[in-house]
Amino acid sequence: MVSRLSLFPLTAEVSDRGHLIIGGCDTVELAAELGTPLYLFDESSLRTKCREFKAEFSQRYADTTVLYAGKAFLNRALAAIVREEGLGLDVVSAGELAIASSADFPMDMVYCHGNNKSIEEIRLALRHHVGRIVVDNYDELRMLAEIAGKTGHIPDILLRLTPGVDPHTHEHITTGRVDTKFGLPLFNAAEAVAQAMQAVSLNLVGFHFHLGSLIFEAQPYQEAIELVLEFAADMAERYGLELEELDVGGGFAIQYLARSPAPPVSAYAEAIVSTLIRKCRQLGLALPSLTVEPGRAIVGPAGVALYRVGVVKDIPGVRRYVLVDGGLADNIRPALYGAQYEAVVANKMLDKGAGRVTIAGRYCESGDVLVREISLPIVSAGDLIAIPDCGAYCLPLASNYNASLRPAIVLVTDGQARLIRRRETFDDLTRCDLD
Repeated sequence: MVSRLSLFPLTAEVSDRGHLIIGGCDTVELAAELGTPLYLFDESSLRTKCREFKAEFSQRYADTTVLYAGKAFLNRALAAIVREEGLGLDVVSAGELAIASSADFPMDMVYCHGNNKSIEEIRLALRHHVGRIVVDNYDELRMLAEIAGKTGHIPDILLRLTPGVDPHTHEHITTGRVDTKFGLPLFNAAEAVAQAMQAVSLNLVGFHFHLGSLIFEAQPYQEAIELVLEFAADMAERYGLELEELDVGGGFAIQYLARSPAPPVSAYAEAIVSTLIRKCRQLGLALPSLTVEPGRAIVGPAGVALYRVGVVKDIPGVRRYVLVDGGLADNIRPALYGAQYEAVVANKMLDKGAGRVTIAGRYCESGDVLVREISLPIVSAGDLIAIPDCGAYCLPLASNYNASLRPAIVLVTDGQARLIRRRETFDDLTRCDLD
C-alpha cells in the first residue's frame, strides 16, 4: 500500500514544520492568505501528465492525437497549459467552446461533443471551424447537414458509436453500454453512416466511442476497438467508407485510494495500440489515425482541496465527525456516486494517527460527507484538511447550494502561487437576480 503523500501532486513534500508543501508552496500559508475552501493545482503535475500521454501513445503509434477532455475541469489558465503542451481539446458545450476561444485555443484542435447539441451550439461550432464535430444521433445528423449546407463550410465529423461494452465502473459514469443516452448502438448505426456519406455538406472521417470513467482495466478498450473496427470493415464493404480516424475516448483511471492503484498510462497505450494494429491487419483495413481523450487522468492528480476544520463532534460509541467549511457544494462526487478519497491534516503531517474520524461538510444534507472513517492525527478546530485527487469534476459540478460561495483556485509552481479564479462574493450570488 502506498503512502497518502504519494497520492498528492508530484511536487508534494513535508516541511520541517510538518506542513504539506505543493509546488514549493506551503499549503498552510496559502490557506491563511487566500481562505478556505481553496483548490490548488500543481502546474508541474499537469504538464508532466500531458507529456506522458503524448509520449506513451506516440512512441507506439505516431499518428496519435491527444485531446484534453475539458469537462473534467476547464478555465482559461488550464486551457493555456493544454495548448502550450500541444494537446487538443474536447468540449461538450457552447460554454466550454467559449472558454477555449477566450484562451486563443486553436479551433482546428477542438472536438465538439454532446448528446443534445442545440442549433446555436452547432452554428457556433461551424462558425469556429472546429476540428471535428462528434455526431451523437440521427436527429443531430440531419440538423447538422442542413445547417452546414447553408454555411458553405463542410465540417469533418465523427459518428459516436456505443459498442455495448461494460467497462466495469459505476453505472452513473458508464457510457459504452447499449442502454445509454449517448451515441448510436452498433446494430442501429449503419443507416447513419449511409446518411452521413450521402450528405454533401458533411465529411465523415471516422468513428468515436467512449466507454465511461474510472476504467481500471484495459480489456474493455480492446473489446470495443475490435467491435468498432469490425463495424468499420462492414461499412467499407457496404458503402465504401474509408476509416480515417478512430477516437477511443478517455475514462482512464487514477488512484484515489492508497489500496487501489490504477494502471499506468503505458498499460492503456500498449493495449489500445496493439489491438488497433492487430485488428486492422486482420480485417485488411488501412491504419487510421488514433485519438484519445484523457481528462481526469491529466487534471485529477494535480488538484488538491484544502478545508478549515470548524467543529469536531463526538457521538460516543458511534462516530467522531470532523466538520469542515466546504463539502457537497464544492465536491458532490461522494454524494453523487459514492466517490472515495484519502485525506491528511496539512498542518500536522509529522503527527501519527490517533483515531478514526469521518470528514463531513457544512451543508444541509446528511449525505454531505467527504471521507468516511479515516485514521488521522488528533484533529482540532482550526486545523487544515487536505484531500488529494480533487482536480477532476469537483469544480465543474460545484454549486451555490445554501448560497455558498464557490472557492478560489490557485496554480502553484516553483514556490510561486498564482490565483487563476477568485473566490465568489456575496454580490456574485445576486448578480443575475431581477427585482
